[in-house]
Amino acid sequence: MFALFPALVSALFIAYGLYVLRSRGTSKLALTFFAVCLTTCFWQASWALLFMNSDPGQALVLARIGYLAVLFVPTTLYHFIIELTGARGDRPWLYLSYLLAGLLGVLLPGTDAVLSGVQHFFYGYYPKAGWLHPLHLLQTGLLAGRLIWLPYKRQQRAVSIERTRLRYCLVSVVIYSGAVIDYLCNYGVEMYPPGVAFIIASLGLIAQAMVRHNLLADPMAAAATIAHEMRTPLASIRSQTRMLSRCLPELIAGYRPEHKGALGERQLQHLGEIARSIDAEVSRSNFIVDMLLASARDGVMQRETFAVHSVAVCVDEAMACYPFSGSERARVRVTISNEYSFYGSDVLLMFVLYNLLKNALQALQLNGPGSVEVECFSRGVQNWLVVTDTGCGITPDVLPHVFEPFYTTRRSGSGTGMGLAFCKRVVTAFGGEISCESEAGRYTRISISLPRTTESPRHPAGKHIAEHYPVAH
Repeated sequence: MFALFPALVSALFIAYGLYVLRSRGTSKLALTFFAVCLTTCFWQASWALLFMNSDPGQALVLARIGYLAVLFVPTTLYHFIIELTGARGDRPWLYLSYLLAGLLGVLLPGTDAVLSGVQHFFYGYYPKAGWLHPLHLLQTGLLAGRLIWLPYKRQQRAVSIERTRLRYCLVSVVIYSGAVIDYLCNYGVEMYPPGVAFIIASLGLIAQAMVRHNLLADPMAAAATIAHEMRTPLASIRSQTRMLSRCLPELIAGYRPEHKGALGERQLQHLGEIARSIDAEVSRSNFIVDMLLASARDGVMQRETFAVHSVAVCVDEAMACYPFSGSERARVRVTISNEYSFYGSDVLLMFVLYNLLKNALQALQLNGPGSVEVECFSRGVQNWLVVTDTGCGITPDVLPHVFEPFYTTRRSGSGTGMGLAFCKRVVTAFGGEISCESEAGRYTRISISLPRTTESPRHPAGKHIAEHYPVAH
């Protein structure tokens, strides 16, 4: 009877873990969640067998087998939270935690350091703590604090559904952490391990978050699907505008000069510009779609597709293809002090420039008068591409987070928080670095350093992009 509860929890966790892998695919997030499910399943299944066993020798073997999973449970949960919150700075601590769990796991089978034996309670045998067991307790306590802190901090600056997902995850982690009370049994407190109730409750909450708020879904993959579907209506709009372009001149000519209809000269002029305006907006939408697709594609950063390209050609192409509106183009100045080459993707660098131009021009809109300067120059062993705007700037509390995925201060839905994160992925893939300096109300400067290369460009950059995106001023 006492073995029924851990057996049920074990079955539920492995079943749900396999379901997540099947429904969400083998992304890093899904795999780390499956690791949590697998270690929990192994831990609870071992306890179910342990409670049914009556031989102390066999019970000790089962206890040590099950405790191998217990040693890794906190670390796999920590790994999952790092992937969920994007806390890349915690990775060194994650590796250290895995190392410590591994070392304790090596000592587990042949020594009494971690487990000194088993003790018999009213429900069956249970592991007894060894002299090194407090080290595992310390590790678990530190990780539990970090497990709660990471989603708490992340949800404070997240937006919309992302915040709701993180809150679900935060509560479920707090509930799961309640299972640490089971450690009292290792030190002789005779009670049925209540941790089984905590972990089943946490699984229920995670399951609800997945069903109601699509937890563990890849937001960029979903966005890429939406972006791809936008192609059809955009193509239809462009087809209709081209029909307008052919027919409107004759229609407008019919009103001049002998026909005195209801349309005045200003209305006729505006009517003649409609097709060109719609076509320009379609061009703008198309390159935004391509940026989104480039961000979401798994293989977009594969180095085997890289080659040597001219940064000057990429900058010229980006400036020609960017859909400036009104007087925006006049506010952007390009200064190429040194024409250099870089090893990477010309298309991806242009998408980086699109993102930086978009952010800079939006900053100018918020701050009124100002300008944007794009500079290319060499200094030391690095080549530099720098974009500076004299816009609204970035406040000191926001500045450290600008390259984090899904971090945005725009609450109106006008930003996804993926632009600068995508830029960082691209620049890192090129072997370079990207940094941001800013002063609120004065300026923002994005600096990209790229390694020098002595090779010459193999082919002109970006001509296949220009074919798709005509100049739209």
